[in-house]
Amino acid sequence: MDITSAVNTLTESANTLFILIGAIMVLAMHAGFAFLEVGTVRHKNQVNALVKIMTDFGVSAVAYFFIGYYIAYGSHFMNSAADLTAANGYDLVKFFFLMTFAAAIPAIVSGGIAERAKFYPLLIASGLIVAFVYPFFEGLIWNGNYGFQGWLESQFGASFHDFAGSVVVHAVGGWIALAAVLVLGARKGRYRNGKVVAFAPSNIPFLALGAWILTVGWFGFNVMSAQTLDGISGLVAVNSLMAMVGGILVSMLLGRKDPGFIHNGPLAGLVAVCAGSDLMHPVGALVTGAVAGAIFVYLFEWAQAKIERLDDVLGVWPLHGVCGFWGAIACGIFGQQSLGGLGGVSLMSQIIGSVAGVIVAFAGGLIVYSVINAISGLRLTEEEEFNGADLSIHRIGATADE
Repeated sequence: MDITSAVNTLTESANTLFILIGAIMVLAMHAGFAFLEVGTVRHKNQVNALVKIMTDFGVSAVAYFFIGYYIAYGSHFMNSAADLTAANGYDLVKFFFLMTFAAAIPAIVSGGIAERAKFYPLLIASGLIVAFVYPFFEGLIWNGNYGFQGWLESQFGASFHDFAGSVVVHAVGGWIALAAVLVLGARKGRYRNGKVVAFAPSNIPFLALGAWILTVGWFGFNVMSAQTLDGISGLVAVNSLMAMVGGILVSMLLGRKDPGFIHNGPLAGLVAVCAGSDLMHPVGALVTGAVAGAIFVYLFEWAQAKIERLDDVLGVWPLHGVCGFWGAIACGIFGQQSLGGLGGVSLMSQIIGSVAGVIVAFAGGLIVYSVINAISGLRLTEEEEFNGADLSIHRIGATADE
């Protein structure tokens, strides 16, 4: 009995440490979101980019702790600390891990609506998204709420498979961002006579730093989605790697060596491989990432040039919204045993689940941002936008003028 008890304690503590490391790695990814945005926006909006990511995270943590986690999983932490320490506090650390996923939604949105959004209305919107919109779909997929997954399995032989959140996190974040971008409209001066005016990134090294931080942290995002040590799989790690390099190489070729495309290419590949990283063969993951790289380059250029209202600063809709959607479909293709995968996945379930995610995200985002825009307005004044969000909102610039 003593040996059994010792083994159980060791297992529980190892699982807690495992998922805690994952939570810390995903927490670090938020620095990546921050620097990717800092490097992409114009100099007069750098402070605002940093502050938004930090404060959105704080609001997200509180919203998810008190409301969102309960909506998704039916669990809460309004118990004594003695109860919460059961199994070495594994349930608490699991919340921490999943909360870092939830907080990625406002971080994704932030990059899309950069340079023209008011501060507090945006924070309120972030809180509502993390408290209600995101956890509704999260619980639908990852906790089997409302029988949606059971229905897919009974109809098509398998439930919707999204191991690490190609749709649950990334596509949802990207399509919420699209709704927010459309509500806000384009930045002043972005389009003249129907043609896009280039706003050059302020700092390519910061942009690259953000991409690298995200890329490294992503291996915690994907591998640690197993949530227990006995579920860890080297297949997930190598598939993430192969999708990443597929995105890099294709974005390099199609993006004509542009550093913005090259540094977003690995992120496109990693977004896409989240869903099926535990099922695909590495060659399938490479193809998945390569296609995602192409999607990002072509769709970013098309959206910027053809749709004036869709001024998506970091390209978060193609990167997260569309590449995430593609990732779930790719899971249904390359996860099949006939293509070297482990099987147990249905392409039809993947399609239906992905479409459901898009509908929930876009409709939810449109409601939240439209209502807040009607009540308080989301947009800076033309003068504030001209002066930049740094001075208009925070009263300080990114660097001191000598």
